[in-house]
Amino acid sequence: MKTPIKKEIVDKLVENLGIRDFAKATIREVKQVAAMAEKESGVEFIKMEMGIPGLPAAKVGVDAQIKALQEGIAHSYPDIQGYPELKRQASRFVKAFIDIDIKPEGCVPVCGSMQGTFASFLTCSQADHRKDTVLFIDPGFPVQKMQLQVQGVKYETFDVYDYRGEKLRGKLEGYLSKGNICAIVYSNPNNPSWICFNDDELRIIGELATRHDAIVMEDLAYFAMDFRQDLSRPFQPPFQPSVAKYTDNYILLISGSKAFSYAGERIGVTCISDKLFRRHYDDLSARYEGLPFGLVFSTRMLYALSSGTSHSAQHAMAAMLGAACDGTYKFRDEIKVYGERAHKLKEIFCRHNFRIVYDRDLDKPIADGFYFTIGYPGMTSGELARELMYYGVSAICLITTGSQQEGLRVCTSFIEDHQYAQLEERMKLFAENNPA
Repeated sequence: MKTPIKKEIVDKLVENLGIRDFAKATIREVKQVAAMAEKESGVEFIKMEMGIPGLPAAKVGVDAQIKALQEGIAHSYPDIQGYPELKRQASRFVKAFIDIDIKPEGCVPVCGSMQGTFASFLTCSQADHRKDTVLFIDPGFPVQKMQLQVQGVKYETFDVYDYRGEKLRGKLEGYLSKGNICAIVYSNPNNPSWICFNDDELRIIGELATRHDAIVMEDLAYFAMDFRQDLSRPFQPPFQPSVAKYTDNYILLISGSKAFSYAGERIGVTCISDKLFRRHYDDLSARYEGLPFGLVFSTRMLYALSSGTSHSAQHAMAAMLGAACDGTYKFRDEIKVYGERAHKLKEIFCRHNFRIVYDRDLDKPIADGFYFTIGYPGMTSGELARELMYYGVSAICLITTGSQQEGLRVCTSFIEDHQYAQLEERMKLFAENNPA
């Protein structure tokens, strides 16, 4: 059977890297196999495994960061609570684009949302000794579970595929009623399914979080990237949907990486509700000299982790958030290309017998965005991922994201214009070699 890359090349690389089950191969492992196979075969890979921005960083951020460095900001430690102007602009941003009020004190800069989730997990899991487990509404970002593994914190998870709409209530209640859940975690839009929880679903999450006293960690890494509607007009509806409308028990994780293509500087803002920021938990008070939740998060967890967030990157983030609020930086215009790419890629895959796994948002077709999911008749996730490697296409299996569905996560960020024709040709051959 003829394939663009000889099977022996891929198979030997997989064996040498010690990957026993390709369905469970990590992003980095898949990336490594693709890079080595590309080098050995001389065939260009269509790389869809890494969730890295494929666009230039926001100029407004770069200019502000350079200016801050030129003015000497690098010589001093940043305040652990964060650069005041960034805190102010983050507070404005959540008002402008989510239509909620959070005081600047609760908007705390972090070294990317990754550090935000790590510190949030630590704080949530120590708040009440009776609540020692994190609940993931999956699929999701695999590294968040790795963070809990590092911390020694327990977690539970369920695939939301069959639990959309009102079905979500009963499923969540089943976990929360046990009384051991300290936090609920999900991304919206979702990595990798790209489902977008609507207000009815967010209301369910918020109401149950309040009833069972669990903290909702809402990962907004793909802020306003439901391209079916324009969520980027400051202080105007429609707003980015958020659980913050329906509970006071929330932490919002806003990243500079995807919406602003500022991934390399590791900058984000963790926004803690006013009520939660000032809330005293007996277990936290006993352990941290009577401090409330928000100050434990910043002056203990973050301080111990990094002694603060890069000064110059904070200036960049402040400028990006401020310009977005002022309407002078239309961030959606720059990133909507991801949706355009997804639309083209989906059409190619579907023409050649693939299917979109997470294909609906309740009664609506799934949005086109940074990610989408594919499956192929008669193939498991691992079989499909490995087979596609022979055709110079790399992607990760859904099982690594907590999904129970057979299929792969496809990232659109690195797709170049000339690769659509490549993909069309290769998937035509794939379908011929693997008749559905």
